[in-house]
Amino acid sequence: MELSFNEWKVFIANHPEAHILQTGEWGELKSAFGWEAVRVVSGEVGAQILFLRLPLGFTLAYMPKGPVVDDGRQTKHDGRWSVDNGLWSEIDRACSARHAVFLKIEPDAWDTDDWSLITGHWSLITSPYNIQPPRTVIVNLRGSEDEILARMKQKCRYNIRLAEKKGVIVRPWDDLEAFHRMLLITGERDVFGVHSLAYYRRAYELFHPAGMCELLVAEHADKPLAALMAFASGKCAWYFYGASTDEERNRMPTYLLQWEAMRWAKERGCENYDLWGVPDEDEATLEGHFTTRSDGLWGVYRFKRGFGGELKRAAQAMDRVYNPLLYRLYLWRMAGREGM
Repeated sequence: MELSFNEWKVFIANHPEAHILQTGEWGELKSAFGWEAVRVVSGEVGAQILFLRLPLGFTLAYMPKGPVVDDGRQTKHDGRWSVDNGLWSEIDRACSARHAVFLKIEPDAWDTDDWSLITGHWSLITSPYNIQPPRTVIVNLRGSEDEILARMKQKCRYNIRLAEKKGVIVRPWDDLEAFHRMLLITGERDVFGVHSLAYYRRAYELFHPAGMCELLVAEHADKPLAALMAFASGKCAWYFYGASTDEERNRMPTYLLQWEAMRWAKERGCENYDLWGVPDEDEATLEGHFTTRSDGLWGVYRFKRGFGGELKRAAQAMDRVYNPLLYRLYLWRMAGREGM
């Protein structure tokens, strides 16, 4: 059955390890910007699905980091993911009612997991296209602060301490307009897309009152130099949005900023800090080329690797196809974009 936002919040409260992209707040955020969030459950398992309206009444369906499963009966058995057919029937019903061309699932699993979601009549196609960046760096927040620092690269520790010595101060911030201006500067410099001010404001309004988000700014002499918005749910925190100016970069404000975000996450009980997005290459390739490449996510890998995290790759996206003809059109258009 489908649940309301408040009913889904109760469901998620009973599944504290659910990914933040499956929280009701994330669904409400996307709903404010062109998507429809639909939450379905069957027993103790459920999924939040986002629907994007297409021409002629069709939709594209997307399940980010789902489904949400019970940590007992229906999660992992002998290393295999298993979910009963009841949930898939509910998902099919929701997708059919909204004329979905296909459903893209990006599971909350790593590529080393055997997360077999093909149960009963359900069949999925391995997709060549992910929506979220598949490869990331996970920083272990277990242990003391000294132990976390000790796991970092020596240069990274040095830059954190250098920022402190050079008078950089990190504090909570609520100036969303200034943060957005800084994001626009960073996006132009590093060539990445930036959401509207309204998007970041809505994210802050939804997550911050619940203690699931913090906006931090690194300043020197009351001048903002860098800022980030970190999110947390259960035992994991995520670094989604960050920005910096072109001023005073010799003070290394971004290093101290990340460290303080990790401290914030640790204080609220998180054990992992997801740096969210590095080039989709194996570790040998990354380590062999990060000093010579700066295109795409290569520019941030050099920075993120310093924090001593573990390189991980998410399980590949899977597609449930409802309209084969239009699905082939989607694949053709995506292939065309890759060739541009």
